[in-house]
Amino acid sequence: MYRFHPSVQFDSAYPTQQQIKEQIVNVWKRYDLERRTTFETKVTSVKKTKNGQWIINNDEEQYGRFDGILATVGVCGDPKMPPLPNQEKFKGQIYHSSELDGKDAKGKKVLIVGGGASAIEALEFAVKNEAAEIDVLSRSDKWIIPRNILVQSLLACNIFGQETSFSWIPEWLLRKFFYRDLEDIAPTDKGIFTGTPMANDELFNQIREGKAHWLRGDIVSVEENGVMFNYRSKGVPKGGPGRERLVEGDIIVMATGFKRPSLTFLPDECFDEPYGPPSWYLQVFPPKYPDICANNSTYVDAIGTVGNMHIGIYTRFLLMFLTDPLTRPTEGWMKTWIDFTRFMKRLAPTGAFDFFTYAELIYWYFFVLVVNPFRWKWALFVFFGIGRGMPLRFVEQENSFRRELKKQRKSKKAH
Repeated sequence: MYRFHPSVQFDSAYPTQQQIKEQIVNVWKRYDLERRTTFETKVTSVKKTKNGQWIINNDEEQYGRFDGILATVGVCGDPKMPPLPNQEKFKGQIYHSSELDGKDAKGKKVLIVGGGASAIEALEFAVKNEAAEIDVLSRSDKWIIPRNILVQSLLACNIFGQETSFSWIPEWLLRKFFYRDLEDIAPTDKGIFTGTPMANDELFNQIREGKAHWLRGDIVSVEENGVMFNYRSKGVPKGGPGRERLVEGDIIVMATGFKRPSLTFLPDECFDEPYGPPSWYLQVFPPKYPDICANNSTYVDAIGTVGNMHIGIYTRFLLMFLTDPLTRPTEGWMKTWIDFTRFMKRLAPTGAFDFFTYAELIYWYFFVLVVNPFRWKWALFVFFGIGRGMPLRFVEQENSFRRELKKQRKSKKAH
């Protein structure tokens, strides 16, 4: 389960909304964030003043000034609920996958629309609630990997962050030893290093035990007692020919994901092409503004041992840039790094920043630390959050030296 802070612990792979809220509140209280939090405040703009500080919503008097911006809107906003053809005919209930807490599915036929992580979560809900029958209606096949730290780590070790001539090896191993008799639902049109795979150990067992069915095809229309579904054979593209059949159901769960929250409150220059998100420095710093960090808000797809480590590292990069001017990258250097990364991944089937692995991400961190000697003293702090005292003392000495140099220059001009 994704953990946004080292202290966060969950008892299950898919915690309830209430459990997630409790963990958020615990962290909020532990770090005394109440006095630093302003609720019910929609941020519509952030503007930089002449002295380099930031003003929120053009209201300095109410909110004050800030040295940096952490844009942490994330990637999941409001539920995405696309209408289904003739859904008003359906006599059962239609829910979004985010609305399942407290719903009753015992003895009912559940239809799950979608094939991503939300569909897996909805399937586990239906199994736990003893649904009579579960059908997942997916438009395409998705890569599914074991929820195993070793397997995920090995896949994340692809430092190139893209499909390579050796990618067939992990794909073959997954088909033969994980999918096994269910190899038919493994993707054939896309490699594993092109999108975020789903990590789940129980799905295939539930299918083998007859508790669930994974159906590939397209929804034709919604009927009173189910969904008219066009079954497609393996390899047939979306919307292609197939065989239509009614899939009966009492509940339709829309596992259709969430809308991406907007970053439009950031300055317009952040979106200048060809350096718009996610094509930013380290994917989160706009080239014109090293004092803005869109932490976990520009992510598209990746493979990694999902956790909180990168959130802390990105935050500490921002703190380093704000505290130590000599570590701050110039706009030209940030764009050069972006162009270099694009060149290195020019053969990737996805955009250079649309997919990455954790090994590639760690390589990015090491690379940008090593190329600037003034950042070396910050390495322990950036990676592990320790040892900030030493670099701060260096910065103070550097500041004193700069102030003294400034005085000497002024003195020479006066004479």
